[in-house]
Amino acid sequence: MPSFDIVSKTDMPEVNNALDGVRREVTQRYDFKGSSCEITIEGEIITILADDDLKLTQMQELLKGHVTRRGIDAAALDFGKEEAASGNMVRQQVTLKQGIDRELAKKITTAVKQSKLKVQAAVQGDEVRITGKKRDDLQGAIAMLKELNIEQPLQFENFRD
Repeated sequence: MPSFDIVSKTDMPEVNNALDGVRREVTQRYDFKGSSCEITIEGEIITILADDDLKLTQMQELLKGHVTRRGIDAAALDFGKEEAASGNMVRQQVTLKQGIDRELAKKITTAVKQSKLKVQAAVQGDEVRITGKKRDDLQGAIAMLKELNIEQPLQFENFRD
């Protein structure tokens, strides 16, 4: 039976390349001259440290732009609350969304069932497997899932006939 998996993965080497681009641009831009803005990553958490709110929003835009240029959906970035750091600086944690949690998996499976397509959805850990009798049904399911309003980027992989 034909099947495919729905996953949500972020390519970490590309994220590191995007962060290197942000660091390079911060050192070269005139409006960041003399500031001590920095961006670091530990695991799946990116930390932005800026002098003030204006520079923080500029760093956010730089991060979104560089990540998008690297082929990663900006919806994979989950910006946390701004918090005060030492020395009149502002810090923000940005979490990278990885995997499909239970709520999203349930939303996907109910959407597939309500679509009346001849496919079945099964949750397998942090991914959802869609199986059907015909390849056309699976392609219809992919098209339907792309139209859904999901706040997390989805990838369709492991398409088997």
